[in-house]
Amino acid sequence: MDKEYNPDIITLEDDDGVEYTFEVLDRIETDEARYVALLPVYDDPQKLLDDSGELVILKVVEENNEEFFEDIEDDDEYNMIVDAFTERLQDAFEIEEAED
Repeated sequence: MDKEYNPDIITLEDDDGVEYTFEVLDRIETDEARYVALLPVYDDPQKLLDDSGELVILKVVEENNEEFFEDIEDDDEYNMIVDAFTERLQDAFEIEEAED
C-alpha cells in the first residue's frame, strides 16, 4: 500500500511582518530544547531555482502554551544541532556538507 505524501507546511512571520512558508523536514528534541529543520517553499518556480537550498534550523520555544521559533544564538549549540540534522537527513536527501 502506497503512503500518500502530506508535507508539514508552516508559515512564519518575521519582525517586519513578512510571511515565509516552510516545509518541516525533521524535528529533534534534546534534554535542553527542541529544534526544527525547515526548507523554504515557494509558489514561484523561479524563486525555487534561485534558492540556495540550505535548511533553516530554528529552536522551538514554548510560551503560554504557544510555540514560537527563534534563531539559535550559541554557535556551539547551532553546530551540534546542524550536525545532528545533517546526519539524520543525509540518507533521505542529497545533502552535501559545506567545506570550511
